[in-house]
Amino acid sequence: MLKLENVTKKFGSFVAVDSLSIEIPEKQMFGFLGGNGAGKTTTFRMILGLLDQTEGEISWNEGGIGYDQSHLVGYLPEERGLYPKLKVEDQLVYLAKLRGMNKQDARGEINYWLERFKVPDYRTKKVEELSKGNQQKIQFISAVLHKPKLLILDEPFTGLDPVNVEMLKEAVKELKEKGTSIVFSSHRMEHVEELCESLCIMHKGAPVVHGKLKEIKRSFGKKNVQIEADFDVSFLKEEEVVLHYKAVPEGATCQIHKEEDAQVLFEALQGKGFVRKFEVEEPSLEDIFIEKVGESYE
Repeated sequence: MLKLENVTKKFGSFVAVDSLSIEIPEKQMFGFLGGNGAGKTTTFRMILGLLDQTEGEISWNEGGIGYDQSHLVGYLPEERGLYPKLKVEDQLVYLAKLRGMNKQDARGEINYWLERFKVPDYRTKKVEELSKGNQQKIQFISAVLHKPKLLILDEPFTGLDPVNVEMLKEAVKELKEKGTSIVFSSHRMEHVEELCESLCIMHKGAPVVHGKLKEIKRSFGKKNVQIEADFDVSFLKEEEVVLHYKAVPEGATCQIHKEEDAQVLFEALQGKGFVRKFEVEEPSLEDIFIEKVGESYE
């Protein structure tokens, strides 16, 4: 278990992370969600020992965490961290040896991952010759070659097209199933919602929501009603039970307080025309994020 207790990081008078206390369970996927400047990357750098916290304690399995555990930790930074002039295989072998692997074992893992990501012919190419998306694949491989027990991914899907996003997602899920604890940040709420069992939403350095995804949604106390119809449903925005109305193609999403309020909407639609879809759903992470943080974020 990775544990942060009242962790604060100040740069002069600026507070980048403010009294962050979270527990990240072992062998789970934990998501950090927040806009630019929320404190996600600073938190990762403190966990890795790249920055010292101003206050608070960080522990892993009830012990310290830092350079001494680097062979047990993998890190994919948001910024590109590869040497552009080096060939892919030479670079990956070098980075693997820094994590305690021998050359033969490293090459075996490199072969596996290059095949897995469908880029075996990139082995002898220089990093600068690759597209941004393929550079991201190589950087991911460098973070997992040594089979870390803790994997930290900072915006791992940046620069990837939808096909490669899915490829990377499957790799991350596989690592988790094999016992790796994974912590990752993203601006993309749907990625956190799909992959993570627990999460923390940060805003201006402080956690505003923290816990298991299912419990967060349940405690939010609101529901969404998805409606698709062959007629204009915009009149529903005038219903008292509707907290928020959003027009979507061929229908609308209506936010309500509780499931019972859906009956009011259902009755209001009667006799107006054909309704193809009427479904009550849990709130999305986007709904929760906007309420807790506000609509204006990057």
